[in-house]
Amino acid sequence: MSRLFLLEIGTEDLPARYVVPLATALARGIGDGLTRRNIGFAGTQTFATPRRLAVLIEQLDATQPEQNIERLGPALSTALKEGQPTPAALGFARSCGVEFAALGEKEGKLHFAQRVPGKPTVELIADIFEEALKQMDALVPKRMRWGSSDETFVRPVQWLCCLYGTDVVPLRRYGLDSGRLTYGHRFHAPAAISLASPDVYVESLRAAHVWADIASRKTEIRRQIETQAAALKGHARITDDLLDEVTALVEWPVAITGHFEERFLELPPEVIVATVETNQRYFTVFSDAAQTQLTNAFITISNIESRDVAQVITGNERVVRPRLSDALFFWRQDLKQPLAAYGAALETVTYQKDLGSLAHKGARVRAMSSHVSSLLSASTHKVDFVSDVAADAGIAASLCKNDLVTKMVFEFPELQGLMGGYYAAKSGESPAVAAAIREHYLPTQQGTPIPSTREGQIVALADKLDTLAGIFAIGQKPTASKDPYALRRAALGVLRICLEAGLPLDLEEMLGYALELQPAGKRDATTLGELVAFVQERLRAFLVGQIVDGRAIGGETFEAVRALDIRQPLDFQKRLHAVHAFAAHAAAANLAAANKRVRNILKQAGDVSGAIDASRFEHAAEKQLFAALEMIEAQNVKTGDYTQQLVNLAALREPVDAFFDGVMVNADDAAVRSNRLALLGKLDAACRSVADLSQLPG
Repeated sequence: MSRLFLLEIGTEDLPARYVVPLATALARGIGDGLTRRNIGFAGTQTFATPRRLAVLIEQLDATQPEQNIERLGPALSTALKEGQPTPAALGFARSCGVEFAALGEKEGKLHFAQRVPGKPTVELIADIFEEALKQMDALVPKRMRWGSSDETFVRPVQWLCCLYGTDVVPLRRYGLDSGRLTYGHRFHAPAAISLASPDVYVESLRAAHVWADIASRKTEIRRQIETQAAALKGHARITDDLLDEVTALVEWPVAITGHFEERFLELPPEVIVATVETNQRYFTVFSDAAQTQLTNAFITISNIESRDVAQVITGNERVVRPRLSDALFFWRQDLKQPLAAYGAALETVTYQKDLGSLAHKGARVRAMSSHVSSLLSASTHKVDFVSDVAADAGIAASLCKNDLVTKMVFEFPELQGLMGGYYAAKSGESPAVAAAIREHYLPTQQGTPIPSTREGQIVALADKLDTLAGIFAIGQKPTASKDPYALRRAALGVLRICLEAGLPLDLEEMLGYALELQPAGKRDATTLGELVAFVQERLRAFLVGQIVDGRAIGGETFEAVRALDIRQPLDFQKRLHAVHAFAAHAAAANLAAANKRVRNILKQAGDVSGAIDASRFEHAAEKQLFAALEMIEAQNVKTGDYTQQLVNLAALREPVDAFFDGVMVNADDAAVRSNRLALLGKLDAACRSVADLSQLPG
């Protein structure tokens, strides 16, 4: 027999960031505990509000299944001596909890068998609950005590509701006994609600102004916000983070519109968004779907249906006004001098004690930007680059950190760079310079875009390369668990800019130059090697697993390219994609296997640097292989297309097979043997022209 099971923990208001993780841990902990005890159930539903964490278990079996326990002990030859049990046999019997006479024999060994009836599920719930609580406590490093008990939880627990079908499951925790009572909305329905069974849980709470299911509550909040925005003939900005937070703050969502004075629209929209969303958890409204024109309207989510909505609106507007007034004051104060004037103040701010001030950091970024510009200017590849780009990138690099000492960024650190772009434009800098400053922190995380302009890409690269080199130089490289300077993010940013912007830049060359610029620490070849290896591991993490042509790029494919010590991320990716495509070719495995064989032969032979003498070929297979290699070399010289080069290599399958079938490499004649080894050396070089094909499966 199976029935519904409900467990609800009622609390004082929980911090929003813990609501969903705690509810998830509760459901997972209960489910795992049931599974470990072989108790069957159909599934779980999770419920969470600021005042409750609950799990509903569907079709929970009433008892554990019967268990058949079997154990094999020592061999009979060692279990009995002169017809009497040995100490080993007696010890086995004791470990099984029976007398020796109760043991049997199986497969020539002592055998213990026992049929254990399953326990009622309700008798096991208390232990399962304790296990789940340990998982929940692990999520919250700082927990509260209340009353005279030593028990702790993230917030004081007010009630426990635990039902199996129509029966109360007895639990004792936090000084409370479980029952069938739950509670509705704190203001709309504060009285206790007696639940006859778990199947009325959701509708009973809905009737008491509690939207218990967090997913449907989130959907309802979004619907209400969009409805209110449409009524304003606008479009609400709804971010996942803010929507999740607001969903975790309310039990009965009610969307309400408010307005701030239009004079505040003088502020950059990002400042208003930061003020309204971050500080007040309000949703801003734009007049257009692209969200480029901010309006003075906002939408809040209340946790109550107020009798006097106008008063609530007035209160919301009153709260946001002083924050926007402060922001407007900061904006106007910052604009009293040009962005360049803030450079002197950077001298007073320490970037890192061993690496100098922010002014020193800015100078290194300027030098690094100039170097990256020169590399791009000298590149033989087709790169969209003109002289004005280098000049504008240099100006942007010299100004990019100045906004860190402005009042606005001091109040809103998350607007660094962005405010610098606005202040640069207001100071008369070119749009290219302003854009580069605004975007030079990009990409800030996985999924965010890289800088949209070449100037911004150069400054962003310079900033990230300097950070990587500086922190590695002073020995503060990240560990498996700690990365306080976000070096992994910086490395990924460098790689993404090179790859997505199509910049043919040498990683080792750039990092080496950045290392030379550092004022302290180790700037030797060892440090550079560690730095390059670190960034290459980020490249591996970024590329391996990507889906290309319907297949995931594998680690062996990556290692095949890495074996050639390719330092340009862009060139590396091109080779990787070509090898990935080639790996699906019918000839790939054969060629890889042949290359492995060639590599082993050459390794045993040692030096094979001699020239090939075609006149010494004795077999047609030698001539055919040599001719095929010559033709492929000629074809590959004409094309920089790695995919085509590998397609050309596929033509080697037949001549290679014929060579190994009909030619003895280690001929008795030393000159012939040397010539054949040189031919294999040429084959090996061809197989390493794009990647080391011996690394591929085959």
